[in-house]
Amino acid sequence: MKVGVLGSGDVAKTLASGFLKYKHQVTMGTRDKSKLAEFAAKNKKVKIGSFADAAQFGQVLVLAVRGSAALEVLNAAGRENITGKTVIDPTNPISDEPPANGVLKVFTGPNESLMGNLQREYNDVHFVKAFNCIGTETMVDPKFKKGKPTMFICGDNVPAKKTVTRICEQFGWKVADMGVADAARAIEPLAILWCIPGFLHKDWGKRAFKMLQ
Repeated sequence: MKVGVLGSGDVAKTLASGFLKYKHQVTMGTRDKSKLAEFAAKNKKVKIGSFADAAQFGQVLVLAVRGSAALEVLNAAGRENITGKTVIDPTNPISDEPPANGVLKVFTGPNESLMGNLQREYNDVHFVKAFNCIGTETMVDPKFKKGKPTMFICGDNVPAKKTVTRICEQFGWKVADMGVADAARAIEPLAILWCIPGFLHKDWGKRAFKMLQ
């Protein structure tokens, strides 16, 4: 596939590397191309452009930016470039405030999610929540003694979720579809839970969630 990755941070680079590893074509969008100069030098097949360039290029897009910047980046990508497309959403509504007792604070209310807000703003885009509740070290080809970890996803568009499911499975995950976009209210807080051992005990090692049935 042609994949447009919006962002230039660790999540963007990790997922872009995964797509390149599995022979997808990747264009990364950023405000500042210098942030991706080293990455591009190491990954000759990746193309670097603006948010609009990456959005126009991709059949599937990845919104790999800070949650507080998500709407701004979508606006910069251009509605005409993202309408009707599948957008993988690994963002979280983490506020700029420091964690309290290891627990991060969010800028969304108790009965809303960041992805839900984005979906309402761009109701002609097929958002799928995924890759938001794990560290970059295990996003692609995670290895755990207990087997494949679980990637929780949700979204309103069934074909888009099928596409994202195939990507997650290709990246080494077992997918649990939690339903429509409203379920992002349950999935996004998993990122807070994932981070608690890191903040409390400096334990930022490999870990992931697994749903047992």
